[in-house]
Order: sequence, then C-alpha cells, then structure tokens
Amino acid sequence: MARSPLLGRRIHISGSVVDDLAVAPTADVAAARELVAVLVKELIRRGANFVVPVDAEPLRKADGMPICFDWLIWRTIKENLVLRPANAPAPLAVAVQHHKNEDQIPPEYEGLWDELRGSQLIKIESAAHWNMNSKRMEAQARFGDILVALGGTEGVLYLANLYHDAGKPVVPLNLALCSESTGARRLYNFGLTSSQSRRLFQVAEDGDSHDWINRIRFPKRQSVADRVAVLIDLLESLERPRAFAVRLLNPDLPDYNDVQTFFDTVVKPVIEDELGYRLIVIDGRQAYDHARIDEEIFAKLHRSSVVLADLTGARPNCFLELGYALGRGLPTMVMMREGASLPFDITTFSGLHWKTGGTVEDRRRAFRDHWQAIRNRPPLVPAEPLIA
Repeated sequence: MARSPLLGRRIHISGSVVDDLAVAPTADVAAARELVAVLVKELIRRGANFVVPVDAEPLRKADGMPICFDWLIWRTIKENLVLRPANAPAPLAVAVQHHKNEDQIPPEYEGLWDELRGSQLIKIESAAHWNMNSKRMEAQARFGDILVALGGTEGVLYLANLYHDAGKPVVPLNLALCSESTGARRLYNFGLTSSQSRRLFQVAEDGDSHDWINRIRFPKRQSVADRVAVLIDLLESLERPRAFAVRLLNPDLPDYNDVQTFFDTVVKPVIEDELGYRLIVIDGRQAYDHARIDEEIFAKLHRSSVVLADLTGARPNCFLELGYALGRGLPTMVMMREGASLPFDITTFSGLHWKTGGTVEDRRRAFRDHWQAIRNRPPLVPAEPLIA
C-alpha cells in the first residue's frame, strides 16, 4: 500500500447513543458500532494514530448496548496491531483520562488496558483532578488532528467548536444515534448548506466540501463496507494541517530574493514533502475566503497548526503577525537570514539563522534540526490557572 496521507495523523472518533429506541433503534446502533470497528481497522492499516478517552462504559437501559464507543475502539486497536505499518510514528494512541478513571475501567477491559498501558504505543494525558467532560475534551482537542463525530449531544457540539477554533477538520456522520437537532446530526445538517460545509472541513486541491458532505449522507441501504470506503476516501482527501508563513513578500525590497530562495529550496520541501503540512502564504495571488486581506491573514493565522516566522527585512507586519502567533500560543519557529539585525526582544527568542551559502541538503538539515529542537517549546506565557 502506498503511503497514506493519514500516516501519523491523530483521529478522534467521538460520540454517544441516546437511550431512546425510537430515535436510535438497536439495529442502527449495532450498524454504527460495526462501522466504527471497521473504520478503526482501516485507519490502523494506513498508519493513522488515535485520541481515545479512558473511562467507564455506561449501557443503555433499553437494550443494554454501550452508550459510547471508546472501549470498542481500544479493543479494535489491540486486535489489529499487526496491520500497523512499520514506519508509523509513535504513539499509536493518546489516552486522555482524569485521576478517577483507572477505577472506572470495566472489569472485562482491565487486562486489555493494562497490556496497552504497559507498552510504548500509548501516551497517557491527564486532565488532572478535573472530573469534568469539558476539561477532558479540551485535552482531546489539543492532541487530535481530525474529529469524526457520531451521535452525541451538547458534548459533541462543544468538542466540534474546539476543533474548529484550532483549524482542525470536523467530519460529522449522519447516523440515527441522536435526534437531528443535536450532536453530529445537527453538525451534518449545518454542513448541508453549501456556504457552511467548508467551515466543517476543507478538501485538498480546492476540492468541494459540500460534495463530500452529500457523499457521507449514509442512507440505510448503504453497506458498512461502502460507508467506510467513502469515509476513508474523505479522510485521505482532507486538507493537510496548515503551516502559516510570516515573511517578507514585497519583491521590490532588497532582501526578497534571498527569502524567496530560502522558502523555495528549504522551507517548502521540508514542511510539505517531509512533515506533511501545507505551507500557507498570503500574498494576494490565491483565492480569498474573506473580504479583506488583513482578515484573510489573521483568520488563516489564527487557525494554523504551526507558524514559520521569517523576520529577514524587519517588516512591521511580520512583527505584528509574530506577536499574534505567540499570544495565541501557536507552535512558532522564528527564522532570519544570518547577520540580520533584530530588536532585542526577538534576539532572546531562539531562532534559526539560515545561511545563503552551502549545499541545499546542509541548509535543509539545519532547518530540520532547529524544528526538532523547538517544535514542543512551551508558550511564551503558559497558562497559570488559579487552581488546577
């Protein structure tokens, strides 16, 4: 199998089933669980990673079926590890829990969890002592790359807003697990309006999000295998995470050619071809999503995954955009040409001083090395809650 665009991307499958047989019949719930199991298996085959909560497993009073899908996902992961590509990056899954969750694990899953927890495949993230779904959702959204939502109520809507605000795709499934006025079905109906579908997710190569929303309508006559095939096609077609470029763009200025050459020969090949991001440069030559260029710049910057700020030429707009990125707490790599003169506040912030000479591979290696050194750097001003 060729390398999938999903390799290493963290998929978060989230939702629940209402305890009302008139809204969510047993047969539909069983079909949804089969879909989730087959989907997880196909994602493992493509080297995708996961974000999965660790919690209790409440059951419906009506038929005794699980309300959530989390332990189904964990079990499917464990049963299909042999399918995972050798080059898939670790960790396979980020497990989000709080301090009481270990005591709430269903007895039938304790052995499974102990085996996974003791391996190198799982990264455990704690929501500390907050026994609140919202706090755990914030942690889940921080680590997830793509949200696949099914069923649910207000929690799914809250989670979808967290993903949207971070510029991450939200894929709602139109399954009869909740009423049409809430959860994933409300999100799906929202996306049926062509002007709104791009707000849920964007498709690479300027693909049509609205067309994809209609393709995942999932009528009851459609088999689980066909549903999963369409869903995998969509997930592999999604736009990649954004790397926003803050840089000199005026070709009339003397530093322009050096900056352009650096981005063409070093930044873009590493960021796009090796690291899997899409480099976003707002220079007036691309289609706009907003009426004004300043709105376009800050909307795209706000919802980017990482920021690459090159300060060569010391342009005021670059400092403004850098300040916005740092204030928002986005992972930010500061760069400038070797010998560039910068204000004191910036010189104290570790940056890459790139060279105009030397081999292309040497310059790319320097970029990679600096990226690895700073990619997990904490925010300039970390959050300091009154009580954690």
